Parts: sequence; structure tokens; C-alpha cells
Amino acid sequence: KACGSRLKQQYICIKEQVVVEREDMDKGYEFTHEQYVVFTAEELKALQEKGTHTVDIVAFVPAGSIDPIYYDKAYYLAPDKRGDRPYKLLLEGMLKTNRCALARWAWRGKSYTVQVRPSLEGGLVLQQLLYGDEVRSMKDLGIPETEVKPSELELAIMLIEQSAQDTFDPAEYEDEEKKRIEAAIDQKIAGKEVTVSEEPEKGGGKVIDLMEALRASLAKKTGTTVADAPKARKTAKRVTTATEPAPARKTRAKK
Repeated sequence: KACGSRLKQQYICIKEQVVVEREDMDKGYEFTHEQYVVFTAEELKALQEKGTHTVDIVAFVPAGSIDPIYYDKAYYLAPDKRGDRPYKLLLEGMLKTNRCALARWAWRGKSYTVQVRPSLEGGLVLQQLLYGDEVRSMKDLGIPETEVKPSELELAIMLIEQSAQDTFDPAEYEDEEKKRIEAAIDQKIAGKEVTVSEEPEKGGGKVIDLMEALRASLAKKTGTTVADAPKARKTAKRVTTATEPAPARKTRAKK
């Protein structure tokens, strides 16, 4: 607030309350409370995977056999010099067989399992994959088995078909928060005052009637009344809407 300059991050020794410079740091693993095994920079460098300029394919699997929940970062792949023909051959081969490649890739001191797949725009994409111990299992959520009545399923299918599309066009969707922030920045630059109205706090989850919600949504799509939609018995199951979804990935604390 005093001068408007940027701040520099510092590390403070919690015992001596002094600033510690990076050259005076080591890295360690806390194997029990307040007890660490320490590694020097040279030891950590020796443990790193040696980087390569190649992606080593180990298997070809069906295109839809990898759950997208394992997807991490994606990279475009382009052929190297004189590599355009094998690049094109690999691309066309996977398109014809409806398969993708599983491969190994080492980069920045770490080895990765990756998927090499055809892009819808033409070309190959290297999709970095998470390891099995980095993703939570659905079994951890303890979702109970629930019986679905035929009338309920029929209504759900009708609702899905009303909003069905054959393709996904990312240009149809925009980051509304980003647009608001950019507009506010423009206002600040222009010297205007930015005012934000506070919304009331939202409460916890509420219990809704699944069939009534489906009928109301279907009626909104088709312009029909709720009475026109097929009804189920009054003993329809109730579900609870959660205010926040549980994270799928595991988190790791790093020191």
C-alpha cells in the first residue's frame, strides 16, 4: 500500500526467525513428525530421469479405453526433419484401427506414461497421463446402489435427447469470469471506479425431487407443461444436491 511495488517471496526459518537464501537450502522428506532425511542438490540430480528427445511407444490400445480422468497436460506433436512420412503413417494407422498409443517419455528429470492420439484437427497429440496412485477411486465415495424405474429412465433419456449435439465446438463457450476481469481492468485503466455488488451467501445442499426436476427441465426445453410430461409414482427417489464436488485427484503435500 505504501509504494505500489511488487513483492518478493522470502523463506523464513521458523526456529531462528531469519530470512534464508536459496543457496543455503537443502531439500528433505519428513518421514515422521519433525524428522527428515535430507538430500543435497547433487543427490537429487542423480535421482532424476535422464531426458530424451524420443517418445517410446510400448503398446496400442483402443481409442476409448483410457478414462479421461487420467488426463493431465496435453502437447502437440510435430514431425522432426525428414520425419513427415512416418508421422503421417502413424497418424493414419491409428485412425484406421481406431487405436491410440501408450508410450514412455522423459522430460525435466521425470518419466511419464503418455498417450499419443490423433487430433480432430489433424495431427498427433501427446497426452500426459496421471499414474494410478494419483487418482482417487470412485469406490472411495461409497455411492449406494439405487434402483432406477423404467419411467424415470425414459424421462431422463427424453431430456438428454432434447439437448443432444453431435459435435463439441469450444468457440461456443467463453470464460465469463475472465471477461468480467478484463472489463474491470479496462475500467481501471480508463480511470473509472469499479463497483461490485455482493451476492448473498449460498446455503448448504437442498433436497430435490428428481422426477419433478427432470419434468420441469424437459418442459422448459419443449415448451410443454409439467402435466404433459410422463409421470412416475409418488415414491420417486430423492437426491441431495452437493454444494461442491469432491476432488477426483489425490493431493500430495511437498516439502
